[in-house]
Amino acid sequence: MKQILFFIFSLALSLFLSAQPKMRSDSSWKKLYRESAPKINDLVHTKLELKPDYTKSYLYGKAWITLKPHFYPTDTLTLDAKGMEFKKIAVVKGSQQKDLKYDYNEWQVRIKLDRVYKATESYTIFIDYTAKPDEFDQKYGGSQMLGIKGMYFINPRGEVKDKPTQIWTQGETESNSAWFPTIDKPNQKTTEEITVTVPAKYVTLSNGILISQKKNADGTRTDYWKMDLPHAPYLFFLGVGDYAIVKDHYKNKEVNYYVEPEYASVAKKIFGNTPEMIAFYSKITGVDYPWPKYDQITGRDFVAGAMENTTSTLHQEGAQQDARELVDANNWEMVIAHELFHQWFGDYVTTESWSNITLNESFANYSETLWSEYKYGKDAGDEQNYFDMQGYLNSRSEKKDLVRFYYSDKEDVFDAVSYNKGGRVLHMLRNYVGDSAFSKALNLYLNTNKFKSAEAQQLRLAFEEVTGKDLNWFWNQWYYGSGNPKLDIHYSYNPDTKSAMVIVNQTQPGDKIFKLPVAVDVYNGNSKTRYNVWVQNKADTFQFSSASKPDLVNFDGDKIVLCTKTENKTLDEYVYQYTHAGKYLDRREAIDFAASKQNDAQDGAKAIAFLKTALQDKYEGLRQYAINRLDMSNENVKKAVEPVLLDLAKNDPKRLVKAFAISKLGDYKKPEYKSLFLNAVNDSSYSVSGSALEALNKIDSAAATAQAKRLASMPSKGKLANLIKRLASPVNGNQLLSNFEAMPMGQEKFRLIEDVFDFLNETNSLDLFKRGVDDILKLEKEIPEAFREQATTELNRGLREIQKERISKGQKDFADYIDSKLPKDDKKGF
Repeated sequence: MKQILFFIFSLALSLFLSAQPKMRSDSSWKKLYRESAPKINDLVHTKLELKPDYTKSYLYGKAWITLKPHFYPTDTLTLDAKGMEFKKIAVVKGSQQKDLKYDYNEWQVRIKLDRVYKATESYTIFIDYTAKPDEFDQKYGGSQMLGIKGMYFINPRGEVKDKPTQIWTQGETESNSAWFPTIDKPNQKTTEEITVTVPAKYVTLSNGILISQKKNADGTRTDYWKMDLPHAPYLFFLGVGDYAIVKDHYKNKEVNYYVEPEYASVAKKIFGNTPEMIAFYSKITGVDYPWPKYDQITGRDFVAGAMENTTSTLHQEGAQQDARELVDANNWEMVIAHELFHQWFGDYVTTESWSNITLNESFANYSETLWSEYKYGKDAGDEQNYFDMQGYLNSRSEKKDLVRFYYSDKEDVFDAVSYNKGGRVLHMLRNYVGDSAFSKALNLYLNTNKFKSAEAQQLRLAFEEVTGKDLNWFWNQWYYGSGNPKLDIHYSYNPDTKSAMVIVNQTQPGDKIFKLPVAVDVYNGNSKTRYNVWVQNKADTFQFSSASKPDLVNFDGDKIVLCTKTENKTLDEYVYQYTHAGKYLDRREAIDFAASKQNDAQDGAKAIAFLKTALQDKYEGLRQYAINRLDMSNENVKKAVEPVLLDLAKNDPKRLVKAFAISKLGDYKKPEYKSLFLNAVNDSSYSVSGSALEALNKIDSAAATAQAKRLASMPSKGKLANLIKRLASPVNGNQLLSNFEAMPMGQEKFRLIEDVFDFLNETNSLDLFKRGVDDILKLEKEIPEAFREQATTELNRGLREIQKERISKGQKDFADYIDSKLPKDDKKGF
């Protein structure tokens, strides 16, 4: 349940850095080819002088924009400038300025230049303006989750107690033109300098290097930031607020962390791996970190998870974890890795159009797998890859191309296809060409296109030049096509011909057939023979010589292929796969199959014995998973695994494994575990403490309530915070649901989902239970369309878990209500 809710929360806040797509009543967009933005004028340099007005949430600005015609001579300039008021627009002539005529429609300003300029001539436009981002967003933003205002004033007048006053900007896709005029397209690049005047008590952050600071007589300070390397306008950034700056470095470059003062002591525990990440990414790309510094800053109420502004990444406040959270793990580490890799893929080389956004996002997504593998081992990397693969497979996005030239709104392409699927395509490509060629091709792509924009074909050309292989088949299938293979795999052995047979059927709907290079491993005893084959027909049959029936034939031995599959392996074969094939997915598949056999009359005992072994897997992620798959309603399971769970609860070095084990021990409801639970309630890990309090409540509710009241005055988060709130001050269900219903779609509503699910697990009021279920189902319809199917799948999964719990408690009327509300075809796997 908690994993499901964490996924939904992450869905809203992190991976999908996009706005809610605008709903259209027709499908005319299906015929509208989304070309790269035509280049009439090219940005060269942008100079801004800025002063925010906290009272009005305005920005007073002066801009000097240097441009030149791209190729053809021109006497006009169109700039994106959203919701602005202009005092002056002029062309700079030495020390003089010549006013220019212009037309403005609140979105763009079309300027008549003083003469025709050739491609060899540059010119500078001066604009004195006032940006009114809040007013513009209120007028045109509509239901967009991300907004279109570009600049966000957070608690600008200090009216909200205990909330800091901040300013931060968010430019992707084309929102930065709501705070400075520009050509707001990803295929434009410009150098930059920003001078900003703010109250002297605040610090500022922008792209590039802080050149100077000047204190003013009126209590303000003027900071001057300069970026000498060109980057896209959507990557411009300005942050202002009360921050502690924790300094770090990579080689001779500053690497700083801007956090709210209370998190200064743990900033390096949160962000401290950044220099090592920079070194790692520099090594695998062969391009040393290309920018003059790298800063990271947090922002309250940030409308996304994080944003890779050049040299100045912005993270939402969830990045700020306290010391007790960090005991379990740094839940923000993969976001940190993701945004950092964008400094190469997205900032150094930028997608030339939103259709090609996977050039940015697939690499950032895949960097999480690369970092996990490098830092924490192959199992951790494979686990990250698996979770991201499931994120795509569960999104029901089979009809969407990876490179998408047709879409309703540019925000639509920021989805599980561009991110998750794109990352898995890179994983397959890396496996196909080999690590060395993969890194060399990345290096060639980056160096060929540095400080420019690119499309997917340029990535193909880099890989072809390095490998000497024609890769059009791969690009046409994965980049310019949609979907993924669905494989039905059958194994058999013919003793007469002494051959093992593998039959692979592609069962995906439609006529599309995938071409897949696949490794097939044949195991006999401790010996493994690998065969490399190509799956490329609706049905393929492969035969391999084997003197006796193999102990295992393992299709896709590297566990690389992006697909769904069914196989006819036996429990014995899966157990052998766990012990001999041994990759993360080999072991996870074995755990899954054994878990499905826990209650089987024939294989139940063997499955339980195997799961007991899996509880002690070498990798903590699979220990947690094995614990989670135990069917505690089966007395044979409970009896067999109890000693192992007890040992894990007491001795496992990983706090999350201990928390999972303690939670399962609570199902035994044995008074003799009370002292264990009481001690664990005081653990430094919120997860262990929360699981212990939950388990204690199952055997001694009075003791649990007393502990909750004792802990109520101390900091708490996650499950522990929810339990304390529920036990120390029981939830007013009516008020909770009323708050949830009244809350608009956004971060706060997603944060409240966990409370609603906890309430549905606990309430004995059937009326409130029904109302809560209805609220969840209504929420599903409000989720952005690009992510709705994936989110609905996970929310429904959570409701099915509650249904199972109610059935175990004999509360049929509660369970039946969920069943009546959910589609009947979603029960598989629950």
